[in-house]
Amino acid sequence: MKIGSTLKGLAKLQRSFDLRIGPIRASGFPAILLGTAAVVLAAGAARALVRAGEALPETLREAKGLAQSLRDSRPTHLNP
Repeated sequence: MKIGSTLKGLAKLQRSFDLRIGPIRASGFPAILLGTAAVVLAAGAARALVRAGEALPETLREAKGLAQSLRDSRPTHLNP
């Protein structure tokens, strides 16, 4: 009967999971899935940053230059 007690323990563990992030609320198995998905997403983002680490400063410089050129191209209206 160890399987029965193990399943009861897993059922209690599942009910105890509760996730609240802003308007998103999940409990039980969906909360476990959302938590796991968040961990996998964070790991993927970290891996992508490591791979693109060498090109990141150049990309940021180009983005800064683009933002500056867009800001400078707008006409400025001064109040008299």
